[in-house]
Amino acid sequence: MVRVLNVYTISAFAALGGLLFGFEISSMSAVLGTDQYKNFYGNPLGARQGAITSAMAAGSLVGALCSSFLADRLSRKVAIQFGAILWCIGSALQSVSTGVRMLILGRIVAGLCIGLTTTIVPIYQSEIAPRKIRGRVVSLQYVAMTWGNLIQYFIQYGCSFLDSQAAFRLPWAIQSIPAILLFIGLFWFPFSPRWLASQNRWDETLQVLAFLRTPSCDINDPLVIAEYREIEDQIRTERQDGLHSFHELFGKKMIKRLYIAMAIQAWSQLGGINFLLYFIVYILGSAGIANTLLASSILYIVGLTATVPVMLWTDRWGRRSSLLFGAVSIAFWLYLSGGLFARFGEPNPVPNQAFTWVINNHPAAGRSIQVCLYLATASYAMSWAPVSWIYPPEIVPLRIRAKAVALATATNWAINFGLGFAIPVLFREINWRIFFIFGSLDMAAFIFVFLQVPETKQRTLEEMDEVFEHGEPPWRTGTHKSRLDDLAKEIERGRLET
Repeated sequence: MVRVLNVYTISAFAALGGLLFGFEISSMSAVLGTDQYKNFYGNPLGARQGAITSAMAAGSLVGALCSSFLADRLSRKVAIQFGAILWCIGSALQSVSTGVRMLILGRIVAGLCIGLTTTIVPIYQSEIAPRKIRGRVVSLQYVAMTWGNLIQYFIQYGCSFLDSQAAFRLPWAIQSIPAILLFIGLFWFPFSPRWLASQNRWDETLQVLAFLRTPSCDINDPLVIAEYREIEDQIRTERQDGLHSFHELFGKKMIKRLYIAMAIQAWSQLGGINFLLYFIVYILGSAGIANTLLASSILYIVGLTATVPVMLWTDRWGRRSSLLFGAVSIAFWLYLSGGLFARFGEPNPVPNQAFTWVINNHPAAGRSIQVCLYLATASYAMSWAPVSWIYPPEIVPLRIRAKAVALATATNWAINFGLGFAIPVLFREINWRIFFIFGSLDMAAFIFVFLQVPETKQRTLEEMDEVFEHGEPPWRTGTHKSRLDDLAKEIERGRLET
């Protein structure tokens, strides 16, 4: 009989933090096209709508920067619970907002939660997961994001038919429900074994590892003991070196890993996906699609469906291959969309709209752009979306993991904030050319990954020093075998003292 509480169920529940992120992405998409929202908030366009949209990212940036302190001091689990409280406060402020300023304040407070959870949840998942399925487990974070996108979008789509302010107030209030469940449920979940080890709670570390790795919670299982020894050896080595964590973070040995972690998060945002997810209603309207809300919902269904291969590929195909494939494919669909807009579009004759370039009397071109947007989203969902959350927690040691991932996630949100503010303005000013800008950035991301990013699949968190210090070029990595199985065999044969 399969135990109900295991690595998968624990990680899936913790991924409710990712569900909140998905809610955040969709929290503006469906309401942008409703008359109720436009009438109450004064039809915000350009920079004003950019300020509303990017407020969440601004709060997330601050939350990410604060996350390492909370994660190291309070534990990964308690820090996530603290974030859930902030989300409920932010949701309440948004749902009762009396104007743009209060709406922005609510989105900033909710953003503090997103910054915390998007940083700490992948750390928690990676630290409890076995090496062979770590990518699959951490990818649950993104799967939850796509579910959040879809659920919140359809809630808002349904509420858009209400002829009152409830069209936008009700969805913003409902989004607090998963945060309440996350806060309460985590009381029954284990602490991260690696965080327990960092606090010298060694008996608990062994017990939690046994609980996570064996059906019978056997603390004498050779693989449990082998992993325990690897954790113990790494922490002992870190303490013998005597480095202050911030000094080590920016030291010669770790600066490249920090740079790669931050760069991957940066490229994941610069590739144009937020342009599609946040402003899909504007893009489809510009392409001449009639029912933009219904057409937009298909985008979120495609994104969710595309996560299925992620669960199968991530630990087999690898992180590096996924990023390379994603960069090229997303660029192709964006280039094609931009070309169709340029060929069949014309200046928008209607003033005071969010877009200044439209496709009229060319339904085939509009539908082709719609398909390209769906395929670009699917390509992102199968590559950069999960890997950008899997990779940063993997590549840095326990002592500086929370701080490094916090800086990487802060990079994500800093760029997210800038894009959220700038895209409405750029889309009005340069219209179809914005597709070529993002497509070119995707190709730059391809070059970066090919030259800088090594493969980490199937290796334990404690083996990343070997991955990054073996001296081989990144395109030759991924063939080395983990030593954990050999260590377990030595323990089982009695050749190593335990």
